[in-house]
Amino acid sequence: MKKAAVLIRDLEQQYEGLRTSLGLLLEDTEVQMFVLHHEIAHMDEAYRDNMEFIDEMEGERFSNNSANVEKYGFKHVTLADVAKMVSTADVVIPF
Repeated sequence: MKKAAVLIRDLEQQYEGLRTSLGLLLEDTEVQMFVLHHEIAHMDEAYRDNMEFIDEMEGERFSNNSANVEKYGFKHVTLADVAKMVSTADVVIPF
């Protein structure tokens, strides 16, 4: 199984990064989604539902922003952890 790391650093690309993560999961790819340096900007029902789909499909969600960890259930990660995790991915998709 291929492994993908989706790095979401651009505030304007949060939803596209989430949708890409879901699409990869549907294609039988192991996905680790990282929201870095900012809190989710627009947590609406659609975004929340899609995050739940990621969880149900056994994707992983990480953030170095404590608000995402506390409010939205992301796993906390440091930049050093991100570097280690990304180095094991077959594909890295930046947003």
